[in-house]
Order: sequence, then structure tokens, then C-alpha cells
Amino acid sequence: MSTTFTIQPGQFKLADLRAIWQKPFKLALAESAYAAINESSATIDRIVAKGDAAYGINTGFGKLAKTRIPDEDLELLQKNLILSHSVGSGELIADEVVRLIIAMKIASLARGFSGIRASVIDTMIAAYNAGIMPAIPVKGSVGASGDLAPLSHMTLAIMGEGQVRVDGKLVDAKEALAKAGITPVVLAAKEGLALINGTQVSTALALNGLFLAERLLEAATITGALSVDAAKGSDAPFDPRIHAVRGQPGQIATANIYRTLLNGSEIRQSHLVNDERVQDPYCLRCQPQVMGACLDIINNAARTLLTEANAVTDNPLVFVDTNEVISGGNFHAEPVAFAADTLALAIAEIGSISERRIALLIDASISGLPPFLVPSSGLNSGFMIAHVTAAALASENKSHAHPASVDTIPTSANQEDHVSMATYAGRRLHEMAHNTATIVGIELLAAAQGVDFHQPLKTSDKLTMVHQLLRSKVAFYDKDRFFAPDIEAAKSLVVEGALSAQCADLYSHLYLA
Repeated sequence: MSTTFTIQPGQFKLADLRAIWQKPFKLALAESAYAAINESSATIDRIVAKGDAAYGINTGFGKLAKTRIPDEDLELLQKNLILSHSVGSGELIADEVVRLIIAMKIASLARGFSGIRASVIDTMIAAYNAGIMPAIPVKGSVGASGDLAPLSHMTLAIMGEGQVRVDGKLVDAKEALAKAGITPVVLAAKEGLALINGTQVSTALALNGLFLAERLLEAATITGALSVDAAKGSDAPFDPRIHAVRGQPGQIATANIYRTLLNGSEIRQSHLVNDERVQDPYCLRCQPQVMGACLDIINNAARTLLTEANAVTDNPLVFVDTNEVISGGNFHAEPVAFAADTLALAIAEIGSISERRIALLIDASISGLPPFLVPSSGLNSGFMIAHVTAAALASENKSHAHPASVDTIPTSANQEDHVSMATYAGRRLHEMAHNTATIVGIELLAAAQGVDFHQPLKTSDKLTMVHQLLRSKVAFYDKDRFFAPDIEAAKSLVVEGALSAQCADLYSHLYLA
């Protein structure tokens, strides 16, 4: 982690969050943020000294808010809060998502509305920069009252409790902090609540889904264009006039991508005249309409998630100008849940239409290609069961795409009686994205196979670069062989963004910056 990213509270751009997600950076906090942090913390000290009851500062939590806590027990109150709320289950959240969680939590606390000491934030930064990643189980939040359980596991790390990951290995947090020369935090009044109230886990999981969805859209437009050539489809449906009269911005943008990708194809030139087919199936012809709609909802979700990444979402909030602590509900992650639910639709549809193109390519009666895209079919099964895998994953994604936000379940003895389920909404995007990446990877293999059958005619220059990249990893399928490694190699190209890297100029302007 040689490069340092300086957090300016409330000023994250999506490009910043993508960069943090992609690789580790050292973090720093802008010096200008410390005045607001210190004023907010001083306000808490004044409230404690005054002795008035204030939720989460000198009272219990949730349904226990009426229970007054003596001043001498306020540190123990915060410690007990974290220990009792560290109840997550399931696999640990991946480091790239944990990096987003911590960066957003630091930025939120540093806005100066949370009443936390600068020393606590500095400890979070020091632990992050030492490569100490909290071990955060992915399950256990309902996305309201904040992501309490997962953020408690995050907070354990700076307290020297529980486990952390260092260089991918689980170690005791106390040991990791000591090795890095970091003193564990003893939480003061309100600090535990400030750390665990918030939507940062839900938002980070949804951002992970967003960034994967962007890569899926890029890869699927490329494989979709390659499938058009493999099936000797028409590029007429991508004519800009068609899309201009409808006016949908994503449709217009993606149609331009398809035209550019197919421009100069020898395969297309070979059937411009005397082609008996009047119209292609929808999975070829309607790609701009489907992928454009996916692009639009990806960008809509991005706007919501960027706002949330810059937000203050803990409770209660400290307003230093009036010396007040006010309880509210910014921890309710409904906006994040809605954003994640729409991303689920896009991810599912990208995979769904890709699966239909695979089905088209293996069907000789439609594609004009050898049955199941293999010589000597019958003796060889070719892509027959690879398509079954794609169909299975597309079907699975349809179930996953059911909106999480329409569910709610009361918690905390009915005090917290409506919840967003945003954490699940964001969490399931990762699995959905990998399902779709596999489908698109299979389409890449099938489309490249189809293009190979048209030799010596070549596809366009841009698609030729993609084809060559694939062939550097996976050979032409001339007879049946162990197929799973080929699919995994193609999927990796999709997930890593390697396909669109061959045509980066087409995609750099598509998304919210």
C-alpha cells in the first residue's frame, strides 16, 4: 500500500470508491476535518458533565433507552454494546468490501455529527494502513438500526478483541495491533454506538455489486456483439436513428457500442446481400434495448449509493451549533435496499439475455453453425451441457432477483418494527454477479467458436482483439475435453474486466464518475 488516498469527508466520488475496492491504498484524513470532529466530541463531554439523559450516551439502547446508566459505567456500557452486538454468522466479508466499509465509516464519522474522538478515527486509519482487516461475518443485519452486528465485528478489531485478517490469515486482533504498534481503543460515551450505527456494510456490499455489474455489462455487450457475427446477424438494429426516436439514454449509448464493435467485420460484409433472414431473434436484435435499460438502472443505483457513501447514518446525531443530540432514523437503509434490488434486476437480465444467445448459437437450425458448435457432433457433445450450466445459473438468478426490500421483520421487542433488509439485498449481488459472469463467459466461448467456423473471414478489429485474448487462454474446441477449466478461464476475463480493457474507449464515459 504505497499510494495514499486522503479522505475529504462528504466528498467521495465513485471513482474513489472503485479505486479503494480494486486495490489497497493507505488512507489519510484531511487535516481540515479534525476541527468538526473535536467540536462534536466536546459536545458529548458537555452533555455527560451536565447529567441530562441522552440516548446511547448515558442510557441503554433500543427498548432499554429508558434505563439510565451511571457516569462511572459509561465506558463499560460502550464495551458491552460492542461485545453483545458482535453476533454475526456466515463467511467473512472479502477484504475489498471491508476496505470500502472502513473508508466510508471513517468519512462518515469525520463529518462531525457523531461525537467520536479523533483518536478513535486515527486508530481505525492506523489499523487499516497496517493491513489489519476486521473479520466481519456477512450475515446478521436486517439493514435498520444500522448494520449493527457486522459493524460491531469491525469495531472489535480496534478494541483488540476477536480476530482480524492480516495478509489473508486469521490472527487475534490484540496480537495484530501489538505487532503494528497500535494501542487498542477504550471507547468513551457514545463512541460504540457511533461506530455500529450506520449503513456502511449494506452500502459496501451494494457497491461491490455495482462495480461487478459494470464489468458484466461491458463484457456482455462485447460477447453479444461477437454473437451477432457468429450467427451472421444484422447490424441494422443498431442504427442510431432507431434509438434516437425512442430517446432512452442507455439504449442510445449501448447501440453506439454495438455499432462500433461490429464496424469493419468481414463476416458482416459477407451477408449484406441476399440474406434470407428479415429479422434476427430478440436476443440479438434487442440488445441495445435490454442492455441500455440495464445501464440506466446501474447508473441510477450508483447515484443513490454515492450519496449514501458520503452520508452520516448513525444515531443519535450531534449538532454542535445548538449543543443538541437528536435521535432519528438515518440508519434505516431503505435507499440502499432499493438500489441493490434494482442492481439485482440488471445482473439477472444481463445473464438472461446472454443465456438466450448461447441457446441460439448451439441450435444449428437458427445459427447455421455446426450443431452444438463442435465438429463431428454426435461423437462430440460440444457446448450442449455448457448451455445447461448457463440455463441453471440464469434460472437461479431469477429467484435471487426477488426484491429483498419488500420484506421486513420486527426486532428489538418491536421497537425496531420496520427494517430494510438492505444487507441481504447487497450481499446476494456477489453470487448473482458470479453466476452471470459464468454465463457471459460461456457465451464468450460459444461466440468465439462460432466466429472461428467462419474463417478465413474475420470479425471486426476490436472483436478480433477480444477473440485473440480468449484464444491466448483457451484453445478452439475441436473435440470433447474437460470443459470446466475453459469456462473458468473465460469467466475470469469477465470478472476481471479484461474484455472491456481491449476496448476501454467505449466504456470510460458510461458511468457516474
